[in-house]
Amino acid sequence: MGRTVSAVHAPDDWFVKGGADAQALALALEERTVVGLRRTGKLLMMDFGDADGPPSAVLGLRFGMTGRLVVDDHAIIEKLEYSSDRDVPEWRRFELRFSHGGTLAIIDPRRLGGVELDPDDSRLGPDAFGLTAEQLAVALEGSRAPLKARLLDQHRVAGLGNLLVDEILWRTGLDPAREASSLGEVEQAQLAEAIRFTVAELAERGGSHTGDLHEARIRGGSCPRDAELLDRRTIGGRTTYSCPQHQR
Repeated sequence: MGRTVSAVHAPDDWFVKGGADAQALALALEERTVVGLRRTGKLLMMDFGDADGPPSAVLGLRFGMTGRLVVDDHAIIEKLEYSSDRDVPEWRRFELRFSHGGTLAIIDPRRLGGVELDPDDSRLGPDAFGLTAEQLAVALEGSRAPLKARLLDQHRVAGLGNLLVDEILWRTGLDPAREASSLGEVEQAQLAEAIRFTVAELAERGGSHTGDLHEARIRGGSCPRDAELLDRRTIGGRTTYSCPQHQR
């Protein structure tokens, strides 16, 4: 916060989303000050403007499975489950350079993330970190989709990924293939509470790969709770592990 951008380095046009390019980013952000930071789900937003005025531009950052945020050459997350912890120059897809020194960069080996100027966050669902039972009920209402697929839909609930949803449903004893709208009020309340708690707990531990189920997510893996052989299925296009014994 409070830093002024002196230069924008965006060598990979593919990494710049929303129809903009490196030139548009430079025009919008250079000589502007970071005046705000906020997040909805997986979208981190930086507000830019004059120090004493309203924001004139918003930069959205998405990291995908393999992107890491590096500030002043310090990685906010030291290690990712599906990525490298190396800082290879070619992997620096985007970088802001500040007028009094320091940088903010995204390192992304597989280019699964991206940056976007003035992203539309109005289409995102409520953030999982503070999700209420009432908000979850709206997200699930009338849906015949599998429960897991609905929870992964960022337009319904923002911020949940594959590993996190498997962990949450394993903890709550809910079958990921169950029809989303079939949950009763008590189940919805329990699930909303589990979402909030698990998101906070795993964030504190260091990421979604630190869940209690994670190490068992292998072919032939057994449930850590009751030692039952885990089911491995594809649900919502994602590899899914669940326990046939206690997840109903």
